[in-house]
Amino acid sequence: MGSPVSGGAGESPVQIHLTARHCELAADVRSFAQQRLERLNKYETGIHEVRVIVSQERKLHTAEITLRVHQQDVVITERHVDPRAAIELAADRLEERVRRGKEKRRKAPRRVGRLNGEAPSDLAGAGDGATDDEI
Repeated sequence: MGSPVSGGAGESPVQIHLTARHCELAADVRSFAQQRLERLNKYETGIHEVRVIVSQERKLHTAEITLRVHQQDVVITERHVDPRAAIELAADRLEERVRRGKEKRRKAPRRVGRLNGEAPSDLAGAGDGATDDEI
């Protein structure tokens, strides 16, 4: 199963849970999945946990990766004959989505001038009056 994996210096550990359903995953595939998903920390440090479910139906392996970040779940599913390739495809799509989300948040316009729910126009009129010392 998963264990806390620490990223680089100053990064919080990410819980990575790996589950195999209706198939067996070799140790090298498990370590590949761990290493591949650890790379998500370079795009987003707020990742709480990652769940990977690899299942097999007939000859196709399905990799479903669920990422918990910023109180949202991001779910990516990919299929391939090889379980490692299914994990790689899903991880690539997940990495792209996390990167786009971070760019979106980074480029979003800031709400400047808001103080305790007041609109900026309300704040502009508050400073025009004379103070008690000037009267």
